[in-house]
Amino acid sequence: MHQADGLVNQNTLKSAVTLHGVGLHTGAEVTMTMKPANPGYGIRFQRIDLPEKPVVKADVDFVVDTSRGTTIEHNGARVSTVEHTMAALVGMGIDNALIELDGPEVPILDGSALQFIEAIESAGIQAQDARRVVYSIDTNIHYYDPVKNVDMLAVPATDYQITTLIDFNSPVLGTQHAALGHISEFRSEIGPCRTFWFL
Repeated sequence: MHQADGLVNQNTLKSAVTLHGVGLHTGAEVTMTMKPANPGYGIRFQRIDLPEKPVVKADVDFVVDTSRGTTIEHNGARVSTVEHTMAALVGMGIDNALIELDGPEVPILDGSALQFIEAIESAGIQAQDARRVVYSIDTNIHYYDPVKNVDMLAVPATDYQITTLIDFNSPVLGTQHAALGHISEFRSEIGPCRTFWFL
């Protein structure tokens, strides 16, 4: 893997945008505000309900739990169920944003990334005077976890493409398949997909 020349500028939001909702796992009411951030800042979540308002960077190194959602933590500050927000930000090309939360969990909204996407669209997207950092692979990378039965394969490609297959070993859910041929399809093809739950 190597860093390729970024041909696209980084993006942030043109203005702040606020969403209100309830956490899926905590049931806590939460207000979330996505704000513009400087080039190179990345995506960070700030717990404004905690003393000193700690910030947690959205980075794989800070992932502490993926059992029923994605939870990140740094210096004792946790933020849960970040995956729909992160998907919307990546799908809409946002590189830099500060996300303020007055609770421990991102609101679930309608169970998809769509309302986060619509919030980003209402705030607007601002190109920044800095190139996006892009990584490229020259050879296949394979990962397998026999305990969780997870198998991943990354192959060199000129575009951002994802194909996924999941088998829940359930007669209700069965096996599901999805493909994203280009990141420009995210809003229509992936964004509206909703989390399932049993009543």
